[in-house]
Amino acid sequence: MTPSLNFTVLPAFPLVEPGDDLAALIVASAETAELRLETGDVLVLAQKVVSKSENRYAYLNETTPSEAALELAARTDKDPRQVELILRESTEVVRQRRGAIIVEHREGYVHANAGIDASNISSQPDNPRVLLLPEDSNASARRLRAALQERLGVDVYIIINDSAGRAWRNGTCGFALGSAGFEALVSRIGDKDLFDRPLEITQIAVADELAAGASFLMGQADEGAPVVLVRGAPLRPSEQGCETLIRAKSEDLFR
Repeated sequence: MTPSLNFTVLPAFPLVEPGDDLAALIVASAETAELRLETGDVLVLAQKVVSKSENRYAYLNETTPSEAALELAARTDKDPRQVELILRESTEVVRQRRGAIIVEHREGYVHANAGIDASNISSQPDNPRVLLLPEDSNASARRLRAALQERLGVDVYIIINDSAGRAWRNGTCGFALGSAGFEALVSRIGDKDLFDRPLEITQIAVADELAAGASFLMGQADEGAPVVLVRGAPLRPSEQGCETLIRAKSEDLFR
């Protein structure tokens, strides 16, 4: 049988508010589309709907910049209050220039502004707010997977994705912040290629590849498509999360 992989946006997904039951919203959206979730399916969720449900909002008027934030804001031409939040969510400032701060997030991944932004969230002019990443993306994915299993009796896999720029390449691309139920990183070291040569360094970032495909359908603007169903992915069950995708600093040639 020829391998195939299908990506389907769950339709009519509502705007998410703090405290919303994401499992219930997913079930309702799937029923609207007459989709029946099956064991082995993958659900990819945009980080923002997870963060919103977990009330990961921060209000700029309630944020007092530290001296470090004021100095970094002056060098990068950014709001000192947002820079303060970036520093709180980070363990290291990796690079900086006017208009950009690249950090190592406390969960280990390296990207701009610790993933904090104000796009696709409502806000009041007199009390602006931004949205932080989930407190623990892998734990969020595990909780959602367990809730769907209890509600539907099926064993689905979960990916929480975000988008980021990449070294050497223009444009943003989806990547996995958190996952549950499968091997996010698959090693092919020792397997043979077409000419019977053993592979020596090949590892496949499975979660990132699926996240990127789903991100293409989600879009980056007003598409309103934060959940994508992926069917047909041959995944290996595992209790690991996305921590395996993070390269150790000692092996990172660029830090």
